[in-house]
Amino acid sequence: MSGISLRIYHNNRCSKSRAACQLIAEKGVEIEVVDYLKTPPSREELRALLDKLGMKPAELVRRGEAVFKDNYAGRSLSDDEWLDALTTHPILIERPIVVRGERAVLGRPPEKVLELL
Repeated sequence: MSGISLRIYHNNRCSKSRAACQLIAEKGVEIEVVDYLKTPPSREELRALLDKLGMKPAELVRRGEAVFKDNYAGRSLSDDEWLDALTTHPILIERPIVVRGERAVLGRPPEKVLELL
């Protein structure tokens, strides 16, 4: 599958994220791994990712995280407020996000990444 290049927004502690990386590697596809907790996407990058995913910011929020429960549970936030929350607390960003050019998928389940190949 030469010629295909993917970027994955990855958290190595996440089994779904690791499984997506393994699926991509098994296909022999070049992948750029972004540890988004160490190098979080900027607000503009996040907005671009959401556009590629066809999602609203609230749809990308991990609601099981303590940060969500402590700060955002039960609140109704605008798209801009959710972007602020995701930028401030990148742990809230659902993972893995895999990008190929102008398309992106959320790797839940991990097999969804195969749609980009």
